[in-house]
Amino acid sequence: MSKIDLHIHSAASDDGEYTPQELVAMCTAQGMELIAVTDHNSVRSVTAAQSKASSCGLRVLSGVELDCTHKGRNFHLLGYGFDHTRKEFAQIEQEILDQEKTAAREKIRLFQSATGIPVDEGEVMAAAADGVVPGELIAEILLSKEEAGQYELLRPYLAGGAKSDMPNVRFYWDFFSEGKPAYVPVRYISLADAVSLIHDAGGIAVLAHPGQNLDLSETELLNSILFREVDGIEAFSSYHNEETSAHYVNVAVKNRLLITCGSDFHGKHKPSIKLGGHGASWEDSRIMEVLENHLKSLLTQ
Repeated sequence: MSKIDLHIHSAASDDGEYTPQELVAMCTAQGMELIAVTDHNSVRSVTAAQSKASSCGLRVLSGVELDCTHKGRNFHLLGYGFDHTRKEFAQIEQEILDQEKTAAREKIRLFQSATGIPVDEGEVMAAAADGVVPGELIAEILLSKEEAGQYELLRPYLAGGAKSDMPNVRFYWDFFSEGKPAYVPVRYISLADAVSLIHDAGGIAVLAHPGQNLDLSETELLNSILFREVDGIEAFSSYHNEETSAHYVNVAVKNRLLITCGSDFHGKHKPSIKLGGHGASWEDSRIMEVLENHLKSLLTQ
């Protein structure tokens, strides 16, 4: 495993498992050297992670993963090395939290309508942190039921099934993500505004796991994203195969952009993704050299 991971989620993400202190302890035990806790639209864990890391010899960049839109599509933008105390970040988190609370019961209704599989709304809402119901939570509850195997739609996510490696998140991707039957739209800021916010706060903006959101053939759309003054590309990701990583490395080099690596570690909802497990084909020393050339001021903070 790599000793560098710039895409890690704590429990401040609605689908994350561990506290920032636990994450830092885990990374330290694994001998990691540089990480970033990048929660969904939240910077609440940054201070705690950096405080814990200060006594562990681990470098922790301030980080966030902002949901944003561009040309009618949803994308994720990673921010690093910014002033996470800026009030705009808290405002964005609250605005999305309010929308997610409103969407919670509608997600359950749409899922039941599309699949015919009953969901105990009371059980789900009782388990929902802050009233937010991620698709992974519905998956966790449904797949734990003794009768889950009775439903053909659920069988691929059960032990031995084709999607059992990461059942909860694959369930989310199949039913609750953009364009799927139980998807409830949430208003996100634009990609351009997300980039501007990170830059105004003194940080750098990196396009997260582009292979998750783009086909390799969507060159025009990718170029329009990079035109929004994005600083880097997360070319090495647990979601990218060798071909996809190589493609985005070439794009980054061609456009003189930063190349980053991130596992997108969450814990129990993505059990096959490990800390440092972004699968980069480059050695850590080469990745660190590239990072240091682009982030000298940030890495010495």
